[in-house]
Amino acid sequence: MFNKTARFYDALYSWKDYRGEIEKLLAIIDRHVPKAGSLLDVACGTGKHLELLRDRFDVEGVDLDPELLDIARARNRGLSLHLADMRELDLGRTFDVVMCLFSSIGYVGTKTGLERATAALAAHVAPGGVLLIEPWFSPQTFQPEGHIGWLAVDEPDLKIVRADLPREEDGVSIIDFHYLIATHDGIDYVTERHELGLFTPQQHRAAITAAGLELREEDEFMGRGLYVATRPR
Repeated sequence: MFNKTARFYDALYSWKDYRGEIEKLLAIIDRHVPKAGSLLDVACGTGKHLELLRDRFDVEGVDLDPELLDIARARNRGLSLHLADMRELDLGRTFDVVMCLFSSIGYVGTKTGLERATAALAAHVAPGGVLLIEPWFSPQTFQPEGHIGWLAVDEPDLKIVRADLPREEDGVSIIDFHYLIATHDGIDYVTERHELGLFTPQQHRAAITAAGLELREEDEFMGRGLYVATRPR
């Protein structure tokens, strides 16, 4: 995934409105678990959500990328952060809120992966707690034809241009990111491949139900949607 660009992750996604997302998440959490005291962020990345949530909740984080976790640890001293694959997650405890954002669920790749990951996430939801999953594109909404992806970073000591031509193969979106990265140490060209499964809303709903949760909302959230499910008491 971000094995070549982890140290530039925050610069690449500086456009992301973390505070706006937190406001929306808190409103959803307050509707369903107003007395929530603990929260698990799965695929926490560099820990920016955790940084904004730690004053309200007892928080922990999980990610598959050790370099992103190192950044999250530096940002969130003293928090419990775990290196783990969400499909095999077992922390031995439950939380009032479990969330998996920024379409990270897509990285599980297959329908079986989706079912395993959803079940593992659900197993960490306490009775009366809530699970929040922000999906990746569905087969119907992923439209790579004619699309050229690009992103630029323009900072005094860092310039990055990223370009990609996304495509779909056998129900998986494939994005080969091409980076040109300029620092005072020189200019590097690197590539990364990101493969994310394209899951239908029906597949998400079925996986949530099979995991023993009740789907309560399908919020628009930040444009890609948000599944909101609770565990009965």
